[in-house]
Amino acid sequence: MRTIRSLALGICLFFAIGCVSAQQTGSSTSPVQPHLPQVGIFLVFPFENSGSSARLDWIGEGLEELTIQRLSAAGQQVYSHEGRLREMDRSGFPATANLTRATMLHIAQELDADYVIFGEYTSDGTRLTVSARLLRVSPVALPPVIEESGALSSLMELHARLTWKLLVSADHAYPLNLAEFSRLQQPLSLAAFEQYIRGLLANDDDVKLRDLKDAARLEPSWADPALAIGDLYFQKGDCDAALPWYAKVPPSNTLHLEASFASGVCRLRLGQPDKAEEIFTELEQTLHHDLVDGADVPEILNNLAIARARQQEFPPAQTALGRARDIDPDEDDYPFNLGLLALQQKDYATAETHFREASQREPDNPEDYAFLIYTLDKSGKKPEATAEREAATDAFGEKGLPLLRFDSKADEPFSHYQRIKPDLDMTSLRLEFEGPPLPVRADSPTNVAVARIRSGRQNAHAGRLDAADKDFQAALAVEPNNAIAHRELADIYRRRGKLDDAARELQFSLNSHDSAAVRTMLARIYLEQKKFDLARTEVQKAIKLAPNYPDAKQLLDHLEHSKPTEGAQ
Repeated sequence: MRTIRSLALGICLFFAIGCVSAQQTGSSTSPVQPHLPQVGIFLVFPFENSGSSARLDWIGEGLEELTIQRLSAAGQQVYSHEGRLREMDRSGFPATANLTRATMLHIAQELDADYVIFGEYTSDGTRLTVSARLLRVSPVALPPVIEESGALSSLMELHARLTWKLLVSADHAYPLNLAEFSRLQQPLSLAAFEQYIRGLLANDDDVKLRDLKDAARLEPSWADPALAIGDLYFQKGDCDAALPWYAKVPPSNTLHLEASFASGVCRLRLGQPDKAEEIFTELEQTLHHDLVDGADVPEILNNLAIARARQQEFPPAQTALGRARDIDPDEDDYPFNLGLLALQQKDYATAETHFREASQREPDNPEDYAFLIYTLDKSGKKPEATAEREAATDAFGEKGLPLLRFDSKADEPFSHYQRIKPDLDMTSLRLEFEGPPLPVRADSPTNVAVARIRSGRQNAHAGRLDAADKDFQAALAVEPNNAIAHRELADIYRRRGKLDDAARELQFSLNSHDSAAVRTMLARIYLEQKKFDLARTEVQKAIKLAPNYPDAKQLLDHLEHSKPTEGAQ
């Protein structure tokens, strides 16, 4: 089996959702070294076409992607394209929105980034001029524009110079010269890169596959097209076609984690639980022991448990699922899968406990209620089953509960209902893999707060709540109005059941920085406290701030359909 050991993996994973790195492409490529200087956390936006032909529109997204790759290759912490899009969606902005600098700054603040990179380009089809800006988040500053010009055919070399100058602009003491920075980058042909970007942007799957395969043909050792092709087949449900492409991503590459995880999912879908177990076991062990001491990833644990359960390995499956449930206290899939495990062993009392927890975690999922009712019936608890069925009918309607169908002759009658995690939550993973720590000046409260917040997030995600609490309190000791620290501390209190304290911290956070996400969190706290009018008020304010924020819209829909009032407490 392949392993994931490069430090660059940690640096890239810190910034969520498919971090792209060009430098780790083959088994002979050396991983990024830990001594690479850290400048900060970068968020990159597409460059704007300011006069070029529409046929060159691909360059805007291409410059964003290439900037992410070059920064990652130099060991910097950088959000991926997908990470930026997810945060824009959370904030209510469509992917194609033209954002002001103030909006970019707001998104960067939400993501705890240090720098924003944006810019524009123009070309007459022969020559290319690229202008880039580096926006510092705190304290806010906008250094002079950085510009590079040259032949359009020299885009790759031109961009390398531009990216190096951006790093020097961010840190005037940046120790690498241009030649040293350039040696960290994998040479890529412009033709292959153009086909890759065009493939990513294509709306038609056949065109997408054609362009991505052209890129893979032109640069056989480049892992990015192979992963993209594998993902496309994966999304189409064709695991037989996806697996050979995932196998082209070598262990030394920072994209290997995603390729390996998707391969494990494919093995489960193809009915090969033994091969899936091998993949997820190595992923879990490698991440747990080699990269971050004590860290676990709930999606990996969940799928590992399902692979084990399908081989009748029930105790280790229960252990893995129990850990996943504890790490992510909001997700209902983990207790639900634990309930299925208990049903397979005819342990109806334990199954009832798990399905009840699942339904409490996700009140809007009728399948959780259907299995709870089924388990109560099997346990002979007819009155309780009737009461739950009536409550579910009120919530979901007469035909709102799914009809459960099992194959009583099958070895695994409940396997159809097992909830496999198809993707890694890269947003959560970024809290685990920090890479080398940024230098912290003792005389800078902001730097101290940022360092303690990052440490607190890592501890919280690993389940070390006492240590996380101390970190967030330390951040607030030097920066009492830090909105992020108040928000994270609120989550610690919520997980401990201290809802009044959680609400207070969220209010402090909002006093420092208004946020649709925080208002939605506060609304959920009020909902748990059965303060329905307050919950409705907060979620309405959240939607006013971010009209397309899905979490707020879903919560408001839930409140409107249930129409609870304060008098219903």
